[in-house]
Amino acid sequence: MKQQTLAMAADQGDGYEQYRKLTKRDTFLATMEQIVPWQELCSVIEPHYPKAGNGRPPIGLERMLRMYFVQHWFNLADEACEEALLDSTALRRF
Repeated sequence: MKQQTLAMAADQGDGYEQYRKLTKRDTFLATMEQIVPWQELCSVIEPHYPKAGNGRPPIGLERMLRMYFVQHWFNLADEACEEALLDSTALRRF
């Protein structure tokens, strides 16, 4: 059995994570989750999004769109966005 990391425990809500205070980032992302019409945006982009074929399979459209928005909202480069997703539970939940 694989040992659970602190990040995995935090994502599952075990321990003290349930007593954590919401940050401004949490509040902002929750607001954007409600405001941004994700399904409508995905339906507009989907005909132009690359399909799986030869080579590396593409990342899901909605996940990529959310990452793109996070990059612009928080002024992150591609690599910084990937690191932020690994570091921040708020961004992983979004």
